[in-house]
Amino acid sequence: MTSSKTGTAPKASKAPKASKAPKAPKIPKGESHLALVRRARRINRELAEVYPYAHPELDFRNPFELLVATVLSAQTTDLRVNQTTPALFAAYPTPEDMAAANPEEMEELIRPTGFFRAKTKSLLGLSAALRDDFGGEVPGRLEDLVKLPGVGRKTANVVLGNAFGVPGITVDTHFGRLVRRWKWTDEEDPVKVEAVIADIFPKSEWTMLSHRVIFHGRRICHARKPACGACPIAPLCPSYGEGETDPEKARKLLKYEMGGYPGQRLSPPPDFPGKPAPALGAV
Repeated sequence: MTSSKTGTAPKASKAPKASKAPKAPKIPKGESHLALVRRARRINRELAEVYPYAHPELDFRNPFELLVATVLSAQTTDLRVNQTTPALFAAYPTPEDMAAANPEEMEELIRPTGFFRAKTKSLLGLSAALRDDFGGEVPGRLEDLVKLPGVGRKTANVVLGNAFGVPGITVDTHFGRLVRRWKWTDEEDPVKVEAVIADIFPKSEWTMLSHRVIFHGRRICHARKPACGACPIAPLCPSYGEGETDPEKARKLLKYEMGGYPGQRLSPPPDFPGKPAPALGAV
């Protein structure tokens, strides 16, 4: 899948011949902040064309379900969470129900997500806090969310951006890896990364930028072997060549809908071009 604009170099340089792979653009030493902003925003525009359907890859129907699913997503895949939460929410549909849950029974329900004892403790704690301190409702402020057990800035931004429409930047492992590959920042600390990126993009772009970058990281720009030869933004990437550059070999590295496989959500949005993920235990 390619963008209508991708595959060509910027107008200021010569477009690569079809028979040759693109070269990584050279980032001048001492690049000005304005130049960085322009370069970063162009990549975001290209990603918007490649992934017009980018979305949170956790299944949820309300803020509470998104909060719980995001807590469960630590150290596991969104697919595994989505395969686990239907039974969990059937048993405990509200914070009040979950706060009163038997810990051992909850542990068995969320065991597939890993670290199930610690996650059970967090879910029981945050559910009790929602029941006792917030009238059984998920608060819509970051300062309130991060006080809940098991909830940090990343989880809070996911909930705010996707359940409340409050712009937020989600710095997960994919987001951090890609913004460093693109030389938007060399910061490693997620909070510092968030601050740098927030200074590059307007607030209105924060949530969708997060989805696009994470989508790209999960489908094409992998940690160990990025599919450079099949990347629609390769002409804009200063790290082009770190992964497989042969187009045919690179295409075999594509994941989810980009590679013709099911996505991570059992109930994806209507505009998602791929297949829904299978339920837990499905062949």
